[in-house]
Amino acid sequence: MRNRTILKLGGSVITEKSAGSAGVIKNDVLATIAALIAKYSGKSFLIVHGAGSFGHPQAQAYQIQEGVNRDNRKGIYETHTAVSELNTAVVATLRSGGIEAIAIHPLHGCVASSGLLVNNSFSHLGLMMDLGLVPVIHGDVVMDLEQGACIVSGDQLVRVLAEELGMDRVGLATDVPGLLAEDGSVVRELRRSMAHQVTIGTSTHIDVTGGMEGKIAELLRLADRGITSEIFHISKIQAFLAEQDHGGTRILPEDI
Repeated sequence: MRNRTILKLGGSVITEKSAGSAGVIKNDVLATIAALIAKYSGKSFLIVHGAGSFGHPQAQAYQIQEGVNRDNRKGIYETHTAVSELNTAVVATLRSGGIEAIAIHPLHGCVASSGLLVNNSFSHLGLMMDLGLVPVIHGDVVMDLEQGACIVSGDQLVRVLAEELGMDRVGLATDVPGLLAEDGSVVRELRRSMAHQVTIGTSTHIDVTGGMEGKIAELLRLADRGITSEIFHISKIQAFLAEQDHGGTRILPEDI
């Protein structure tokens, strides 16, 4: 068994997203994550991370999600440069922790249509993982057949990569303990048939990719393909890696 695992690090987990703190990395958090992953060298990892305060402000300033033309095309460069800077820092920290991390940029090989990926060059990532490399990919701006360019979130990347590369485990580390019900309790299991009963709160951070609502939408699509995913607080990452109960939410196919 290949034991392939996708670990998504939310942008608010690895960067400061509060007002006035754009472009600030939580280096201590990244170092802790690297040390924990290094303990599980027998597993095959792919890391996805959000943009946090390195990408959302630029995407919002240039209104990337409204479409890109010659008037706001500079936003492609500004947004990609910002998220690439964060990606470089994530890769450097992982490598310092003894992990064979390598940067992957969606802008270089992906095409979307109306915000959804329709073409990509991800098959080589599986070959990297077979060699013990850890691809580190991130939310990014990509070219779009219908609207010039768009933002592809880390959550959409998680879904596409899990489907195409045959991932065994899918985990999303966030700054909340899971999907929260209206009373503040964690929804421990979610299936599409019960999704209409759950009210999803909105984030207080700037997020042009949909926040928790967008995350759940992508993971339910993944569940429709028979793949289970898990959402948990970053402090529970060790439990996820050890395949123990992390107290978070599992997004399940209907037949499980």
